[in-house]
Amino acid sequence: MGKAVVGQDAAVTSLLIALLCQGHVLLEGVPGVAKTLLVRTLAAALKLDTKRVQFTPDLMPGDVTGSLVYDARTAEFSFREGPVFTNLVLADEINRTPPKTQASLLEAMEERQVSVDGTPRLLPDPFLVIATQNPVEYEGTYPLPEAQLDRFLLKLVLPLPERDQEVEVLARHAAGFDPRDLAAAGVTPVADASVLERARAEVALVQVSREVLGYAVDVCRATRFSPSLSLGVSPRGATALLRTARAWAWLSGRSFVTPDDIKALAHPTLRHRVQLRAEAELEGVTAEGVLDTVLASVPVPR
Repeated sequence: MGKAVVGQDAAVTSLLIALLCQGHVLLEGVPGVAKTLLVRTLAAALKLDTKRVQFTPDLMPGDVTGSLVYDARTAEFSFREGPVFTNLVLADEINRTPPKTQASLLEAMEERQVSVDGTPRLLPDPFLVIATQNPVEYEGTYPLPEAQLDRFLLKLVLPLPERDQEVEVLARHAAGFDPRDLAAAGVTPVADASVLERARAEVALVQVSREVLGYAVDVCRATRFSPSLSLGVSPRGATALLRTARAWAWLSGRSFVTPDDIKALAHPTLRHRVQLRAEAELEGVTAEGVLDTVLASVPVPR
């Protein structure tokens, strides 16, 4: 993926973790930091189908999930699949559509199926929703409700590139790089869905000691008693932290999880599962800062 994407190694690793955990990802970053390119390159490297949905205020749920269409020739209704029927769904600017349309993704994300006219229809495997939102433009947006935020396994914040990385981006474009032609950039499939399935089976075998399980629980419980937070991490968040830590341990070549794995995945897994008190926000407190404090205060098992 580095042949097409410069300086987003952490995001690439996190997307792989999400695929291994069968979770979904929320990408937050200003326009132009390669959010769309990341998804297209991941799909190309893993030989997966991908579709992009541009979320707008007038987007309807049926535009995402699909709908019944009347066929005049047969005098019957037939189901026309929506863009959600693919492996990687890029939900671009998901916070620009009303809650009703946002909620149309909930069943797909949680159950990996959609129900149209009372009939459930299974989605492909693997299935991953990668949603994006712009952190600096709030006019005309609909903030994601807590219930939907909790459905995302990871929230990744894509930073602006360093100077050397930005120079490399421009150098590639000067040399003729075309982000719409990934094959010309040398991005070729290195794995497919069957490889992912075997990898998931291996991740499920990664061992976690009771001490490390206790550490993960203590980190999550500590957020519930933080004076800066009105909402701490739920038990669902604790299980998500365990899943991502196991996948990271496997990617690191280990068959067991360490406390460092828990620490490494705490921010992307938990940052969107906590809610700051209004007075804490006014004082400049951030979710990242609260998680840093929690990780520093919880004793690490030895």
